[in-house]
Amino acid sequence: MSNTRTVIVDGETFEVTIEGDGPTYQVEVGGRTFEVEVPNAGPAPKRRAGGGGKKKRSGTVSANIPGKVVTVEVTEGQHVEEGQVILILEAMKMQNEIQAPVTGTVTSVQCEEGEAIEANVPLVVIEPDPTEDDEA
Repeated sequence: MSNTRTVIVDGETFEVTIEGDGPTYQVEVGGRTFEVEVPNAGPAPKRRAGGGGKKKRSGTVSANIPGKVVTVEVTEGQHVEEGQVILILEAMKMQNEIQAPVTGTVTSVQCEEGEAIEANVPLVVIEPDPTEDDEA
């Protein structure tokens, strides 16, 4: 794996290409290659890839900007699927479909049609369905 970095050595800035996984690296500076050893260095930390793996997500739905609730599409006790439209919010003269972030049961609806809401205030709370990971 190759990595390009900017480093400063004795006040001078260099663009370097680093290859290796520790404790020995090949570093290219200005067309010249040097072998650099870093004692007690483990492998480089793995970069986290976005979107991979299961994450525990919150079932609390809130708006990130103030607006007005146009319609509420769910009721307490209703089962919803991830991605299902649960309410429509008007903000900045646009109607936005707000979707369920998780599959589960609606435990609380804390807004009603026509209500003006503030940003980051819980509007709907969904109790996520148990997953196989939770049961293990």
